[in-house]
Amino acid sequence: MRRSVIGGAKRSSLFLLNQAHRSLLSPSPPPLHHHLGSSPSSSATALLLLLRRLSSSSASSPPPPNMSNPVTVQSINPKVLQCEYAVRGEIVNLAQRLQEELKANPGSLPFDEILYCNIGNPQSLGQLPITFFREVLALCDHPTILDKAETQGLFSADSIERAWQILDQIPGRATGAYSHSQGIKGLRDTIAAGIEARDGFPANPNDIFLTDGASPAVHMMMQLLISSEKDGILCPIPQYPLYSASIALHGGSLIPYYLDEETGWGLEVSELKKQLEEARSKGISVRALVVINPGNPTGQVLAEENQRDIVEFCKKEGLVLLADEVYQENIYVPEKKFHSFKKVARSMGYGDNDLCLVSFQSVSKGYHGECGKRGGYMEITGFSPEVREQIYKVASVNLCSNISGQILASLVMSPPKVGDESYESYSAEKDGILESLARRAKTLEDAFNSLEGITCNKAEGAMYLFPRIRLPEKAIKAAEAAKTAPDLFYCRHLLNATGVVVVPGSGFGQVRTCFKMLS
Repeated sequence: MRRSVIGGAKRSSLFLLNQAHRSLLSPSPPPLHHHLGSSPSSSATALLLLLRRLSSSSASSPPPPNMSNPVTVQSINPKVLQCEYAVRGEIVNLAQRLQEELKANPGSLPFDEILYCNIGNPQSLGQLPITFFREVLALCDHPTILDKAETQGLFSADSIERAWQILDQIPGRATGAYSHSQGIKGLRDTIAAGIEARDGFPANPNDIFLTDGASPAVHMMMQLLISSEKDGILCPIPQYPLYSASIALHGGSLIPYYLDEETGWGLEVSELKKQLEEARSKGISVRALVVINPGNPTGQVLAEENQRDIVEFCKKEGLVLLADEVYQENIYVPEKKFHSFKKVARSMGYGDNDLCLVSFQSVSKGYHGECGKRGGYMEITGFSPEVREQIYKVASVNLCSNISGQILASLVMSPPKVGDESYESYSAEKDGILESLARRAKTLEDAFNSLEGITCNKAEGAMYLFPRIRLPEKAIKAAEAAKTAPDLFYCRHLLNATGVVVVPGSGFGQVRTCFKMLS
């Protein structure tokens, strides 16, 4: 008998959240103190002293190396220092220390577990994997059991058949071997067929690059598009910090465009034009537009008409459209539907010669939640053969993505169909997960809006809520005394009081106190 789709919580995190929130609205807690690290130093040799004297005339000369430690914060790539990734930042580091404290001294804290709501990681919160997916993976990774008689009683007939199909597409039937750098051709064929079935327009398997989740695909495109700080990428604010981090690592400029909270985090083309013109007036060559649909962390779902305007804008301005569509299965309101940007562009009559479009998909989100398997892909259309060759070269530097992730990506785009043995159980599991996510999103939305000083927009999709918190002046002053941003101050106290891990809104580029919480 299969267990329930979502594991039960050990305690009421909403109650603890309410209590912690009320404590912050009362007279402010004492400011927190934190320590800054320092680098060790050593005596310089006579030669180093001489070199210092010789170079002292140049004000721009870099500091001499630390002979006892050749790698210091001052000597590493400054782009790494500029890079920030809030969903795995200070709050998570503190949570991990508290987790170790709980392990070493049970009962020492006012909670008995850490609840990680900082990132979309569903299986860590009790969501079970889809049975059909895992059966196929198990059979592919250990194909010798396919020949055993008892396998027929342990695995569904369609998972056995699918495993054979996939193994026949893998050279040597070896999931531990390298594959083609774009991914196994047969799996790309399956994904292309799934995209075509979804959109109603042809898809080419040679346009698909299988990657270890969507993140490496984003990095690959930033590496392709950015050559200096004079290259800009238009990104939504609030935004998933992967984009700001990747732009910083590759030395580009993030050009923010602001979503309108008052209209449910609407994306206005007038705002895109304003930010584009301002960036160009500063001598920045804007190369691409990032659109996250459904939104992360804001949860809005774009209307098709809005998407048409965005496609038209990119075509007119000569921008690459980077479409983050990893939450395409996570739609919670009946009046909204997901439409891929490729489908929208093709329905407008635009083909490869009209628009450069990159679509990102992942097995980590949706109803699958297979974050640790690291599977995903990007579909690139509209690029010249010469540029595609360079994209392939960059992909080949990493040899290939992991084979389990590749298999999962193909399964996500080609799940069991009506008439297959696994179809009913697959559908029940999928529907149960999506219904649970929708129910929890609504529960949290209502809970936030019932709290003093908090407002929260409706969650239309994705996996997060992005509430607005109005802190009292005393709490803000306490944060200032602690030399801490108010939203970080709030999140730190929430963690210390409840064990709930959330992300400060400033980590998403938002200019107010808010945080992201997995629904």
